[in-house]
Amino acid sequence: MNFDWLKRIMPRGLYGRAALILFLPVVAVTIVVTVVFLQRHFEDVTRQMTGSMTREITLVASRIDSAPDIEAARDMAMREAVPLGLRLVLPATEPIRSYHEFYDLSGRVVIEELLSRVAQARAVDLSQRREVRVTLGGKFGPYQLVFQRTRVSASNPHQLLVLMIGTSLLMTAIATIFLRNQLRPIKRLARAAEEYGKGRIIPYRPGGANEIRSAGTAFLEMRSRIERQNEQRKQMLSGVSHDLRTPLTRLRLGLSMLPDDGPPDPQEITDLESDVTAMEKMVDAFLDHARDSARDAPPEPVPALEFVRGIVADACRGGQDVRLAAEIGNGNGVATFRKDSLRRAIENLIGNAVRYGERAEVETALGPSWFRVSVEDDGPGIPPAQREEALKPFTRLDAARNQNRGQGVGLGLAIAADIARAHGGQLRLVDAERLRGLRAEIVIPR
Repeated sequence: MNFDWLKRIMPRGLYGRAALILFLPVVAVTIVVTVVFLQRHFEDVTRQMTGSMTREITLVASRIDSAPDIEAARDMAMREAVPLGLRLVLPATEPIRSYHEFYDLSGRVVIEELLSRVAQARAVDLSQRREVRVTLGGKFGPYQLVFQRTRVSASNPHQLLVLMIGTSLLMTAIATIFLRNQLRPIKRLARAAEEYGKGRIIPYRPGGANEIRSAGTAFLEMRSRIERQNEQRKQMLSGVSHDLRTPLTRLRLGLSMLPDDGPPDPQEITDLESDVTAMEKMVDAFLDHARDSARDAPPEPVPALEFVRGIVADACRGGQDVRLAAEIGNGNGVATFRKDSLRRAIENLIGNAVRYGERAEVETALGPSWFRVSVEDDGPGIPPAQREEALKPFTRLDAARNQNRGQGVGLGLAIAADIARAHGGQLRLVDAERLRGLRAEIVIPR
């Protein structure tokens, strides 16, 4: 069955669809309850009350039919009618007709019951809202019995509709306010995302329900990550132009000084090759950072402490002075992370530690909901005021690190920090407790 027509008439916006989902069941339930209540309550009650009334009308009618003349009939009927609360009009002075207003929900039942149960009944007039005029036929001609409407039907049956409509309108207003408050954070998030797609950043603070807050927080993290990547690309271009300028200048100067009439000096060739090698290392580091290979592999459960032991063992085989100082937590515990990227981050920290210090110590800890790897060195450390700056890519703090000790381009800590953030954690730089140098800690959730 094709329901394309239904899709065409459905609201397009979130507010319209939410309102439809909220109000359509309320309206349907209200209509069903109203119909059932009117049929089962008003009709049944009206039939019961009208049935009781027919016996009184029949009694008065029998007295009139048994009287010898009209005067005696009037006297006999009045003796029965007055105690019963009936008013007698004999003979009838109004035309014979049955009538009720279209909105009179119980009037139809009253007319049907009176005409079917009272043999002498000819018409029932409900034009007067508070009275019932029953026209009967007798041997002295048509006459009327008049009584209060409340004796045959529940009073003010329309009050149910008024109450239901009023309550529905009130609840609709409350629901509309609530719905608007719930949809406002979604609209704000959509506007922030739309503006960011156009290259504009507007202030946005997550709000609303937990799910909307989670989506807003994820959007802010995504926006921050994209902005950070853009900033890193700018810094990379700046670092390329800055760091490659010196070896390029040396190359240009060395080439200009090569003799034209003889073979070059072997030392000059060696110096030029050294500059080319240094440039190659810089370009490789820039490309590795630009590719952001830390996010390529999916996370997987890994025995955490055994993983760190393997990294330390590989560093020792590579000639680095590093040892595993402490292991805290369950030795067989498992954490979920990207093996290749986290290995790269820890190796960068170990490389920085042995480059700027004499030795390094690694400590690993596995908590109930977190996994921490700490690397300490005995180098000069980084002043607290410069630690945030040190986490930026292509940053080298000459006052804190001896630049002659290595050929780094300022990417080791930045890459480690990015990998930690990609795992939902962070990289912290603090003072070393044992070696008195710098302590770098990667903390990620398990």
